[in-house]
Formats: sequence, C-alpha cells, structure tokens
Amino acid sequence: MPAGDILTPELLERLRSRAPEYDRRNEFFAEDLEDLRRVGYLALFSTPAQGGAGLGLPEVAACQRLLASAAPATALAINMHLVWCGVAHLLSLRGDDSLSFILEEAARGEVFAFGISEPGNSAVLFDSNTQAEPRGGGYAFTGRKIFTSLSPAWTRLGIFGKDSTDPDEPRLVFGFADRGTEGITTLDDWDTMGMRASQSCSTVLEGAVVPAERIVRHTPVGPHADQFVFGIFSLFETLLSAVYTGIGDRAVTLAAEAAAFRKPGGVPAAQDPHTRWRIADAAIRMDGAALELEAVARDLEAGADHGGFWFARLSGLKLRTTDTVRGVVETAMKVAGGRSYFRGQELERLYRDVLAGMFHPSSEDSAHNTMATALLGPADTE
Repeated sequence: MPAGDILTPELLERLRSRAPEYDRRNEFFAEDLEDLRRVGYLALFSTPAQGGAGLGLPEVAACQRLLASAAPATALAINMHLVWCGVAHLLSLRGDDSLSFILEEAARGEVFAFGISEPGNSAVLFDSNTQAEPRGGGYAFTGRKIFTSLSPAWTRLGIFGKDSTDPDEPRLVFGFADRGTEGITTLDDWDTMGMRASQSCSTVLEGAVVPAERIVRHTPVGPHADQFVFGIFSLFETLLSAVYTGIGDRAVTLAAEAAAFRKPGGVPAAQDPHTRWRIADAAIRMDGAALELEAVARDLEAGADHGGFWFARLSGLKLRTTDTVRGVVETAMKVAGGRSYFRGQELERLYRDVLAGMFHPSSEDSAHNTMATALLGPADTE
C-alpha cells in the first residue's frame, strides 16, 4: 500500500497546518494523533488478521518519511510506537511470535511508548542504570527514563532495567507497563528548542511493577546478538532516519518554492546560477540519503546477513542521515534568505527540529566506535 493512500494530501495538509501552533504552545499533538488513529496509522505493521494494514518496514519507513515532511514532531513521537510494533513484526518474520500482543493491541488503539533512554547511560541497550527487582514472578523497576515521547498519550510503556540479584551474572530485563501502574510518574519537563509537540518528558520509576506475563526478555549485560535487542536497535535507527529524511525532503521543496518567489534585483532567484547549484546540491544529497534508507529497510525486511557489520551499518545510517539533513536545511535557509530566520517561518521550525538528530542514539562517537570495532575488533583496554 503506497504511503500516499494512507496519508492523503488532505490529511497531510491538516497535519502541516497544526504544526506551527503545537510548536508555539509547546503542546502535544492530540488532534494529529486522533486523525492518525482513524486512518489506522497505529496498526501499520499489524497484519490484516490482527486488524491492521499489514505493511513491511520499507512501506512504513516511506509513511514516516511522508508524515515527517508535514509534521516532524508528530512523526518523531509516533516513531517510538512504530519501533515496538516493528520489532514484533521483524521477530514474527523470523518465526518468533512472542511479541504478537503488541501488534494486536496496537490495532485496538493502544499506544506504545519507548522508555529506554537513561541519563548517563552511553551503553543504551547493553546496560541499564534502572534497578529491576524480582517481585512475584515479575519485576519492580526503579530508575529514571528520559526522552519518553508520547508522554501524554501512551497506554503501554516499554521499559528495561538490570537485575543484579546475582552480582556475578546480572541480567537485563525488558517488559511493558500499563498506564496507571503505581510508581510511574511523568514529569512536566519538556521545554526544548525543537521537536516540541513530541512531548518527550522524563519518566520516573519508583518500584513500578511489571507482572510476569508482561516481561518479554532477559538478556546479558554487554554487547550480544539477541534478536530482540537487534530488532529494537535496527527499527529505532531506520525509522528515525526516515523521519529526518522527510524533513530534508520538505526543506528541498521549500527551497525551490523560495527560489521561485524571491526576485532580488528583479530577477527570479530560480534563474541565479548559484541558487540553482545550491538547490541541486541539496536534492542530490537527499537522493543519496533516501536510497540508503530504502536499501537498509529492504535488507532488514528480507533478513539480509551483514554479519558483524549490521550494527555499524545501522548507526552509520542514522549519523549520515541526520548530518546530511541538517546541512540540507541550512542550505534551504540560505536560499530562502533572512526571512527564514524569523519565528513562525516553516524553515526556522525545521531547523530547530533537525538539531534534535544530534541527540538520538547512535551518537557520533558511538557510530565511529561501532564501525572501528567491526573493522578492527574490540579495542584493547588493558
């Protein structure tokens, strides 16, 4: 199903028209969420039998790219729900249906949020500062999660922590908590430069109990090849890259529109050779970003074997995409001129939004370390 059949021009225009006010008021995209829920966007990965669209990763990435071209913060937040659904989808393709409940519940309208990131935890999925204490077959989680997108609306929160019951062999524990679970507090601390409508507030866990039936994985501390963790990483990096690619697409469009509108010295800027070169260069860079995104999404869907280079390829995709798009937005602002520097202009908002790409995993340092390890082996720390 083409992305344009789900995100119609009329729907995209409604989403685009709301984005400036969400940003100005630092307000959650409640109306956008309801519009997207009505067209089945929460269930893109769910099979028709489960009540969804039955799309694969390449098609969902295309949807996210199109959505981000209209409402970047809305797309970024919905991304986190789609990451969990995508993990369930990829595991199912490999014969593991242990997360099928995510796809079924998403089709019923449940909203899954991503409670993974922690302050000061550079290991991300391979270690945790959150305590996971065994409790009646389940676990009680205590810690702090940051950048919890969809904070006002989630109904299911995917979290993880470390069970140190055996200090010689600690384990990481992943599970899903329901909204209303005692011990979960959402802080009202989201007041950022960009991506404001995502309302990615901090979440405090104080003995929040996840019952045994909602504990989905136990993994070792440190790098490992668990397919669940690989699924989280791969979906996060790929769909995140789709969002930023959509921002770049929109920036090129706005640059072309500005060139047609501006007439310095009475001559259309679209006829100026320097302006034409800049717009062409931005479009060429976006062509490369889009082709890489599509190739990675196809490979993940097909189960391509990139061996030890998969993590390096995924972190490289994210780093290259966010760096490329940031430069493309800057180019578009140069083409549009000083008007784009004023508050309320779409390019001004896109520039603030695109800067968020620097703060998502994988970081620049992490991506380079991952590639170095793939090429040279682990560094000798002794």
